[in-house]
Amino acid sequence: MTVREVEHEITVQAPAAEVYRLIAEVENWPRIFPPTIYVERGEPGADGVSEERIRIWATANTTAKNWTSRRTLDPKALRITFRQEVSAPPVAAMGGTWIIEPIAADESRIRLLHDYRAIDDDPESLKWIDEAVDRNSRSELAALKTNVELAHATEEVTFSFEDTVQINGSAKDVFDFINEGDKWEERLPHVASVRLEELSPGLQILEMDTRTKDGHTHTTKSYRVCLPHRKIVYKQVTLPALMTLHTGYWTFTENEDGASASSQHTVVLNTENITKYLGPAAGIPEAREHVQSALSANSLATLGLAKDYAERLQR
Repeated sequence: MTVREVEHEITVQAPAAEVYRLIAEVENWPRIFPPTIYVERGEPGADGVSEERIRIWATANTTAKNWTSRRTLDPKALRITFRQEVSAPPVAAMGGTWIIEPIAADESRIRLLHDYRAIDDDPESLKWIDEAVDRNSRSELAALKTNVELAHATEEVTFSFEDTVQINGSAKDVFDFINEGDKWEERLPHVASVRLEELSPGLQILEMDTRTKDGHTHTTKSYRVCLPHRKIVYKQVTLPALMTLHTGYWTFTENEDGASASSQHTVVLNTENITKYLGPAAGIPEAREHVQSALSANSLATLGLAKDYAERLQR
């Protein structure tokens, strides 16, 4: 049985405790780590604090995988250990440790350790895992360094918003409308074309060409995690020019009047492209308004058509 052990590290200009906090709070991982699509917390361990189970969806080389891990958090030692409970082929087993080491008051070293083995010790599979771990580790550490060091600078250009509609229908029917992305070209006027690939049940790649108000089209590609019939989470990996990050989720909730459906967006603006696309007088406020207006318009249009679809099925 071949067990591979590797280590990656990076130095960041930030206090060790702040770095530890960012890694411990898995809700922000899709914003911090490029490979991460979504992380869902499960039941905590027996002590309710130091140990927890998490389910992770992330890109790996040119595809996407999901797995379940158990983490042990040690805020005093600034150390987080993890072990995959259910690994995705070709991985037979994988675990590791985040170690945060203070160098100075505002400087830290982050060490990321992995140990893993391939199913049946297959050498080609082990090579594939080597490449994925190396690529993702370097990407995660570089992104973590950027996000820690630029946390204050990105506050102004990072924002979230949500749109909600009430529906006289079932949450399941609305979920189905959003989930069936392969039908959006015929269902949604602002979608010019669409390509949907289902990697595994509930894990999708959705690529589409969307029409803008001025008649242009732009291409976006997203990974989607579909959790019947309550939530669809996505992360765009091909982005419009005014964004460096776009994540979001659709939620579907039964209530006494039928169901409510919401569309949430989190965006980081690409400040380098603001004047190029919005004119020399435009700044961050204009870019925020432009992006939110465009995304909100598409979300509300989609929610409106999903509402019509669900309510027709109730008649």
